Amino acid sequence: MESDWKLNSVIYQIYPRTFQDSNNDGIGDLPGIISRLDYIKNLGVTAIWLSPIYRSPQIDFGYDVSDYKDIDPIFGTLADFERLVQECKERKLQILMDYIPNHTSSQHPWFQESRSSKNNLKSDWYIWGDAGRNGEAPNNWLSVFGGSAWEFDEARQQYYLHTFDKSQPDLNWRNPDVQEEMFDVLRFWMDKGVDGFRVDVPYHIFKDPLLRDESPNPDYAEGVHNFFNSLHHVHTAWLPESMEMMRQFAEVLQEYKNKFMVAEAWGEISDLIKLSNTVGWRYFVPFNFSLITLPWRADVHKEFIDMYDSELGGGYLPCYVLGNHDTSRIASRVGQKQARVGALLQLTLRGLPFIYNGEELGMIDGEISREMIKDIFEINSPGLGLGRDPQRTPMQWDDTNNAGFSTHIPWLPVGSSYRFINVKTQEEDPHSMLSLYKLLIHIRNQHGALREGNYVKIPQPQKDIFAFIREKDASRVLVLANFSKKNISISLDFHKARMICNTSLTGLQESVDLNNFIVKADEGYVFVLE
Repeated sequence: MESDWKLNSVIYQIYPRTFQDSNNDGIGDLPGIISRLDYIKNLGVTAIWLSPIYRSPQIDFGYDVSDYKDIDPIFGTLADFERLVQECKERKLQILMDYIPNHTSSQHPWFQESRSSKNNLKSDWYIWGDAGRNGEAPNNWLSVFGGSAWEFDEARQQYYLHTFDKSQPDLNWRNPDVQEEMFDVLRFWMDKGVDGFRVDVPYHIFKDPLLRDESPNPDYAEGVHNFFNSLHHVHTAWLPESMEMMRQFAEVLQEYKNKFMVAEAWGEISDLIKLSNTVGWRYFVPFNFSLITLPWRADVHKEFIDMYDSELGGGYLPCYVLGNHDTSRIASRVGQKQARVGALLQLTLRGLPFIYNGEELGMIDGEISREMIKDIFEINSPGLGLGRDPQRTPMQWDDTNNAGFSTHIPWLPVGSSYRFINVKTQEEDPHSMLSLYKLLIHIRNQHGALREGNYVKIPQPQKDIFAFIREKDASRVLVLANFSKKNISISLDFHKARMICNTSLTGLQESVDLNNFIVKADEGYVFVLE
């Protein structure tokens, strides 16, 4: 029987560029990550996910891959990676890598060969289209990063497709040679001891082979929304072939033992359910971004989570995240107190939680002046708040210069909050956000109902209170979350309950009668029902 580490994990996302610099060049690296593994292990997590570390020109900071089977020198060497895997194994930490199947860098040798002529061996490894009668692009498809998704190539005298930046040409997944080469990338890293992958934008892998125009989106507001959203992307996203390819990725992983796959999945709830059913593998989950995208209201989240958990069923796991390298930090979106409530929800709901490095401290978005902007998304689509630099600022280890990240000026400025939001300060404070995360992860690991139990929906005791039960055999755990800034009195038919956690970290292990119980403002609670 396969180990169930994959089903019981708490996974810690590391953005390598800003985690820890070991060679004092201002950029985080693999030896820096190794030096912080004990910190990660002491959080109680069981796995790490690394954002891209492949060889890359770094125009999109690693999501533009020029060699899938090598490490970019700014992060170290293959030998450094092998040492990281070994150090993780010694600490019983699993390791996931980013896998980027939709596109490569325009500097990848595959693309250089493909663009050289219309009849070379890799001529159709990418998606090419002829110009229109007046030299215009083949159709109206748009780039996520702004403007047309087509770029004219002088050498080949054709347009190539790029769903993201023009430096990121899309691979042609209808070519079986592309498929086999990319399957081999998965095998290469699993042979080196990688335990699984996070798949980048898998819903974009296949596009309409007829290159039909997409229809206008009537809800688009110019100057408010990303221009990409001015069209309905029915020919470039969530095609059935893309979902089927995810199933084939899973089949490659199943050639090995104890592997796991998570998919970036920005889509409708129906898309997530269909993707899970198509892949049909117990050790696959799509990210659920509802805690990021939905209005921060108890009733909204209850309705969504009740429905999603029911639709997904017991055969598959949800996967809730509060943030990542692409989205504003939770503490900046809802404030420090409600960020604690969010942490409590994420670590008590059924499924796999992913923690983005710095969330466990309550890190907030950094301040990026115009001259310091590095993100190609912000550069291509300025003024819409789409830039991702603020959530990628360096990890805040202590209150020394550069927050203990580096002795060199960092590639992105350290957030001004580092003087009071940092690891060293919070490790010494029993009521800190870091202490809360450690306790939540500990009780999750200790209680089978939280780790493996069913999600049992119960009525809202009051409008601003989200309540649910986790249940396994005779063990039951009750969770209460107050989304409001006021004390609320509730009455529940649970007269014997033991408080094992609250977000202020006070009164723990107390016996509580939940009839006429005061749920404090901005507070979340975890009770064992006795």
